[in-house]
Amino acid sequence: MKIKQIGFFIILLFIIAIPTVYAQVSIGEEAKQKTVNVIINELNQIHVVHEVIAANSPKQLQLIDGLVSNLSVTDVEGDEKQFGSIGDNDGIIIFPSQKNIVVQYDLEDVLVLKNNVWTLDFRYLQTTNFIFPNEVDLVFVNDKPVYLGEKKGIACHGCQMILEYSINEPKILKNIKYDNKDFLIEIRSFAEIDEFNFEQLTKRINFHVNGENQFLTLVVPLQLLPESYDVLVDNERIYFHGYINNGTHVWINVRSDTTGMVSIVDSKNTDQVNPNMRDLPLVSDINQNIIVLLGVIIIVGVIITIFIMKKKSSVTSKDIEDEHTQNADEI
Repeated sequence: MKIKQIGFFIILLFIIAIPTVYAQVSIGEEAKQKTVNVIINELNQIHVVHEVIAANSPKQLQLIDGLVSNLSVTDVEGDEKQFGSIGDNDGIIIFPSQKNIVVQYDLEDVLVLKNNVWTLDFRYLQTTNFIFPNEVDLVFVNDKPVYLGEKKGIACHGCQMILEYSINEPKILKNIKYDNKDFLIEIRSFAEIDEFNFEQLTKRINFHVNGENQFLTLVVPLQLLPESYDVLVDNERIYFHGYINNGTHVWINVRSDTTGMVSIVDSKNTDQVNPNMRDLPLVSDINQNIIVLLGVIIIVGVIITIFIMKKKSSVTSKDIEDEHTQNADEI
């Protein structure tokens, strides 16, 4: 082995041996990745697979934040490859290779179960694919629902998100007879649902939810909904998602902060309802401009009024002074 090569590997080993406190030291360019897959199984365990493009020089690969275990590095044919660790499994150094490199590990203590919802606070700037168990067909990305259907997962670009999902979410089916036809409303939630009612004349859907901060997903036939509708909790508007309109049904998703009566009502009938100020704009841009203009006009008016009053006061004082002068001359 040449002296330069020996020297290079000695320096490389020295830098790799640097303690965790110096983990931010970079000894190579960032690795180019072909794919990053985050695989979640039915036991809610996470397995991560990076495929790194082959390179003729050492490359640095940042691992996803979390407790890393069972770390392995191989080429695409499964042959083990040596690597260097940076810090406490914050990243690794991949040595030169003629073949793509596969880095795999388990990620622990990052999925949190709360109110029957699994939550992952995720940040990784590479494009990342998330693959879910077969039982999961609906996930939430930053509170926005994403229906998987026949798909196995989602892709996240430059990914920073709060990912939420549930497994084996209970489904409640309600049979509705309307216009001499039978319809089915499906409610999906871990919350307790009771007092369900459908008002034939107004197409108002009511039911009581017993559970705080729970996701509610309704699959409602379009024939049972008004052209435009609002969602209320205890007669107060709340934010909701209406999506996946397949021409016969629409999916409506709600996340209520409190236990209460949920209603889906015609928007025309909610004019007198107390709005939830968190979800409605306080003032439109046009109204804001009008308010600013009125404020300016009022201020200018006040200034002009003060100026006129001062001027009148000055004239009055002068008249009084002239009158006194004239009286003095007469005396």
